[in-house]
Amino acid sequence: MNAFFRLLARDLRLALRQGADAATAVLFFVLCVVLFPFGIGPEPNILARIAPGVILVAALLASLLSLERLFQADHEDGSLDLLALSPLPLGGVALVKVLAHWLVTGVPLILAAPLLAMLLNLPADGFGILLLTLLLTTPLLSLVGGVGAALTLGARRGGVLLPLLVLPLYIPALIFAAAAIDAALAGLAAKPHLLLLGGLLAAAATLAPLASGAALRAAVE
Repeated sequence: MNAFFRLLARDLRLALRQGADAATAVLFFVLCVVLFPFGIGPEPNILARIAPGVILVAALLASLLSLERLFQADHEDGSLDLLALSPLPLGGVALVKVLAHWLVTGVPLILAAPLLAMLLNLPADGFGILLLTLLLTTPLLSLVGGVGAALTLGARRGGVLLPLLVLPLYIPALIFAAAAIDAALAGLAAKPHLLLLGGLLAAAATLAPLASGAALRAAVE
C-alpha cells in the first residue's frame, strides 16, 4: 500500500505540474456543451430535453483526450521498466494511473457539470442525479480507457486506435446514465439504472486493472 500511495502522489504531482491535459479536457468539455445552444437554438424545452445526453457525451469525449498519454510518458523515458520491477504489480500500477487520471480530469468535469446543466436549462430536479451518474460513469470511462491505452502503448497511430477500441465499450455506460437522468426527470425510479451503472463500475474496477497490467507486461517485454 505504501508503494501504491507513493506512486499515486508522484503521478498527481506530475499531472498538476504539467496541467495541460486536465485543462484541455475541461476546456473541451465546456466548449463542446456551450456550442450546442448555438447550433440547435435557444428553445428552453429542446435544450432541457437534450441536456443529459449532451453533457454525458461531452464528458465521454473529454475523457478520451488525455488517455493516450496515460502510460506513454513512462514508457518513453523508461520509468515503466522500473515500475515493472517494483513490488507493486503492473495491475496495481495501472490502477494508480487510472485513479490519478480520474482525479485530475474526471473530478473537474463533475464539478463543471452543474454550471453547464444550468446553461442547457436542465430542471433543478435533475442536478443531483446528473452528478451521481457522472460520479459513477467517469471512473468507469477512465478504467476502460486505461485498458485501451495499455493495449495501444507503443503502437503506430495509437491515438487513432484508442477511440476505436474504447468507444464501443463506453456505450452501455452512456445508455444507463442517460436513462437514469431521464427517469428521474420523468418522476420514475432511477435506481435500477444506477445499480446497473454501479455493477459495470464494480466489474471494471476488478477486471480492467488486470487487463491493463497484462497489456503493460506485453509492452515492456
